[in-house]
Formats: sequence, C-alpha cells, structure tokens
Amino acid sequence: MDGGITFIYSCTGEQQQEVFNLVQDDKIATTICSAYDCSVSAASCVLRYLAQEQQALSETVGQTAKAEVSLSLDVAYVLFSAYLVFGPMQLGFALLCAGAIRSKNSMNVLMKNILDACTGALGFYLFGYAFAYGHKLNRTSNGFIGNWNFALSYTTRVSADPEAAEFDSFPTQGWHSWLFQWSLCAIATTIVSGAVAERCTFGAYLAYSFFISAFVYPVAAHWVWSPDGWLSAMNTSRSGYALILRTGAIDFAGAGVVHLTGGMAALMGAWIIGPRIGRFDASGKVNEMKGHSATLVVMGTFLMWFGYYGFAPGANLTIATASAAVVVSRVAVTTTLSAASAGLATLFWRYLKSSTWDTVLVCNGCLGGLVAITAGCAVVEPWAAVLCGIGAALVFIGSDYLVLHKFKIDDPVSAVSLHLSCGLWGLIFPGLLAKPEYVRDVYGKYGFGGNVKAAGKYGIFYGGHGQVLLCQAIEAVVICAWVGVMMGAFFYVFKAVKRLRVPVDQELAGLDATKQGVEPYDAAAGGSVAPQQQLQSQPSRAAFGPGAVTTSAFYSNGGPDDTGGYASNS
Repeated sequence: MDGGITFIYSCTGEQQQEVFNLVQDDKIATTICSAYDCSVSAASCVLRYLAQEQQALSETVGQTAKAEVSLSLDVAYVLFSAYLVFGPMQLGFALLCAGAIRSKNSMNVLMKNILDACTGALGFYLFGYAFAYGHKLNRTSNGFIGNWNFALSYTTRVSADPEAAEFDSFPTQGWHSWLFQWSLCAIATTIVSGAVAERCTFGAYLAYSFFISAFVYPVAAHWVWSPDGWLSAMNTSRSGYALILRTGAIDFAGAGVVHLTGGMAALMGAWIIGPRIGRFDASGKVNEMKGHSATLVVMGTFLMWFGYYGFAPGANLTIATASAAVVVSRVAVTTTLSAASAGLATLFWRYLKSSTWDTVLVCNGCLGGLVAITAGCAVVEPWAAVLCGIGAALVFIGSDYLVLHKFKIDDPVSAVSLHLSCGLWGLIFPGLLAKPEYVRDVYGKYGFGGNVKAAGKYGIFYGGHGQVLLCQAIEAVVICAWVGVMMGAFFYVFKAVKRLRVPVDQELAGLDATKQGVEPYDAAAGGSVAPQQQLQSQPSRAAFGPGAVTTSAFYSNGGPDDTGGYASNS
C-alpha cells in the first residue's frame, strides 16, 4: 500500500511459508502476501501488517470510547435537567400557590401539589409515556397517539443489557427519557392546582391529575414532539419533510405542549368550578382577596426561574457535541433575558399607572417571560428574547384584567394569564422572529431541510414566507380545542354529580381545618397557629359556576375582618 493506492502482491511458496511460520494462520498469511511486498523479508511484512491492524484497532477503540462518553454525558445531562425541572420548579409552584392564596387553605394546596407528582407519575408510567412517544419496534405509530411501551415494558428491555442489539434504542427510549418527559408532564399537571384552589374537592383533583397525565397531555406531546406526530417537525415521512406545510411546529421547550395545555385546563377548571365565595359582590364588582404571603411568592418565583434552566436548555436532550453545546448555552441566555425584561416591563407599567411598585406583579411578569420564551428560545436572538419578554408582560397584564374583571373567572394564582395567554404569545413568537441560521442549526436535520433560508422557513420579520407562523397558529388552535373539550367535559361531569366543589361551610372555614384537620395559622402573627373559631351561620346557597357571583359582600374576605374572621389576609 503506497500513497493510498493498494497493490496486489503475490508471494512465492517459500515466502508464504515463512509468513505462515510467523503468524500460524493461513488466512492471515494470504492477506499479508496480497497486501505487502514480502520479497525483502517475511518479518517486515508481518510487522507492517501488525502496525496497520494496531492503528485500526486504536481507531475503533477510540470511536467506541467517544460514543460511550457521549452517551454517558447526554444521559447525565438529561437526568440533571429532569432533576432541575422536578425539584426547583415543583417546589416553586408549591410555594407560589401557597403564598398567593389565603392562609386558611395553604396546607391543602401544598398537599395537592405533592399529590400532583405522585398521581401524575403513576398515570404517566402506566399510559402517558406510551401515548406520547410509544411505537412498536421498527414501526411507526399513528400521528394522533402512541401505541407501545405501556408501563415502560419496552424501556425495560432496551435498558437491560448494553451488549444487546436492542440497546441501540436506549439513547431515546431509556430510563432517563421517561424521567425527563415525566418532569415536563408534572409541570403541565400542577398548573391547575392554583386556579381551582380554595374550593376544589380532593377526589376531583386526584382524578384530574391522573387524567391529564395519562391521556390529555400525552396526546398533545405526541402531536408536536414525537417523530410520528402529525404536527412534529421531526416527522419527515412526507418525502423527507414534515407533514404540515412541509415544516412542522417550532415548540422547542413546550410553550404549547406544556403551558398551553396546563393553562387551558386551568381555564376550564376555574370557569366551571366558579369563583370563591365573596370574590364578587352582588353587582359583579371584584372584591380583593390578597394572598397571605408575598415572601412565599417571591421564593417560589426564584425557584421556578432556577428550574427553567433545566426545563428549556434540557429540551435539547443532548450536549455532547459542539453544536449541541452552542444551542444549549444560547437557550439559557434567551431564557434569562426574556424573564428579566418581562419583570422590568411589569415594574415600570405599574409605576407609570399608579406611582407604586408591586412585588407580586413583578414576579408574575418574570414567570410570564419564562413561559413565553419556551417555544422559540433556541431560534431567536438575544435582543428578540427581550422583545418576547416585554410582549409577555403586556399580554399578562391585559389577560389578567380580562379574565377577572370582564369574564368573571376567579383564578387565585393567575394561572390562566400566565400559562394560557403568555403561552399563546410565546408560541406565535417564532413565526415572527425565528432567525434562519438558528432554525437550520436546531431543526435542519428534520423537516426544515438544510437550506432553510432559501425555503423561507423562518420568522416573517426576517423575510420568511409564513409557513412557520401558520404552523404555530395551527398548534395553538388544536391544543386549545383538544384540552378545552377534554378537560371541560371532565370538570363538567364532576360538577354535575356534585363532586367538584366543597360545601359552603367548609370553604368558608378553610380547607386546612375541615379537610386537613389542622389549625389555620395567622400569617400576621408570624405564622403562629390561630385559635379555632366558632363557625357562624352561613347562607344555605351560594352562586357557583361559570360567571357566577355571590349575593353578599359579607364574604369579600372569607368572613368578618376582626371579630372571629375565617380568613387571614395581609
């Protein structure tokens, strides 16, 4: 072999015998004689052969080691991202919900946040993961719903033996994949807890958690994130392109799949269950019901912000290559800028309006910015992320007013405005400002094609043709319709059988005392336990249901202010 050209040599019988005496193998001796000139020395031929084999072996070992290191790094990254999403974000949700409602219901809402994770984990394990991503081996599922891997049966097989052929599916179907996808499902599930806080029955809430985790959320995830989903950019079954407009939807970290799903479920729950007693007076005027602890709200906001560094960057699912590292780090930057700009936008809006500051509003602004950037965080520039955050702040402020004052929907933690409204804005945003080069970097290997710029598959403000914007709008409409019908029917059935809302006397006394069996604590007294109050006579009926208002302003804060009150507001 010389200069990359292979010469076919032939040994004499004596030379071949000498080679055979050295290697003791006819096949190897024949190979050496065919590849090397052995006229000088049989030993030199064998040494050259061994050197080439050693080099090939080194390359093979190096490639194997590199692949194993890459797999280990990717798995560790996905697991760590799942830990961030589940830990800080779930704790942040719990603290925010507890702080945004009245103290007499704080233990109850904390319990529901815990059981979201417990019930949702079982639902996602038994059915949800299979409906979202399951397909039979070497086959595809339909575009609507997955049909394989129930109770992690296939994941168990591919994760069993690294030496088995089925282990090739481990990077996408292994244990780590389930954990990360469940952590996202848990976020969508827990969004509703605050929207129906202070009046939802325990049984209805457990049933809701299982239903959305096992069926409603997984179907939406399958549409957008599964390689078989009909909306997915990764479904390239149409001559190498996505099914919808040959593009597919850009929803990198789930503004539609996670937040729109959770926000729409929250809207259905808060609307059908009706407002808290005393939220509106007889004329429909809104009575203020402040949460009992801004401290908990701020702590919850920071924890959720921290968790978003697992939520958004983790959605890339890989970090072991240079290109993946670039995408992940860019996502972290755009996520930060959107949250920060949204927080400042709400701060200055409030000051311009009333010359005062509002800590809780700023927290909600930051969260709205985080929600909005999740769809386009990988494909927008930093300056565009700032615009996304400012837009999210304005969307949140307008939506929060409309939901409460115009539609008369009582949402104690503003879940509808944060997740539904800001999720809608975030889902549309890539259709406006997705940068061509970033779209190619993130999605080029899927349905967008390598020449994204020539195809015009990017934001319209960069000169795009509008396919992305239309796909984003289609995703928004179908997810809202799907979740609205499914969760609307669910909550309506529970309301019809009178299992959705707690009785009037229990709601007025507080669910901590009537359902948890614990004394309500007095936030104004530094969290000390307040003495049990004698329940006073309550009206036999109250107006519940969509758009309903109560008939008396007496319950504007859950009871009298100073003489034996039921609520503790600060």
